Amino acid sequence: MPTVAVTDASFQTDVLESDKPVLVDFWAEWCGPCKMIAPALEELSDEMGEQVTIAKMDIMENTGVPGQMGVQSIPYLVLFKDGKPAAQMRGAAPKGQLKSWLEGEL
Repeated sequence: MPTVAVTDASFQTDVLESDKPVLVDFWAEWCGPCKMIAPALEELSDEMGEQVTIAKMDIMENTGVPGQMGVQSIPYLVLFKDGKPAAQMRGAAPKGQLKSWLEGEL
């Protein structure tokens, strides 16, 4: 299952009201580290799609939710469970580290 693009308008439905955990990657086109982890997130989405939805939110096109969440540096990953932030990770990491962190939080 590929990653899902979320917007300010779809955040409530796609993330907060989801019946399974959602990992949101706050990113921007100009962010080098964001581009570095994008392929790993796509692979994790394929591997772990039954357990978690992996979503991406472009902070340049969507300023509402990132502003409310106080996103100041990217990449910024937030795992939402039952509509609430349950875990977060700042910065880029290799796929193995991302997967271990995510599995430990699910």
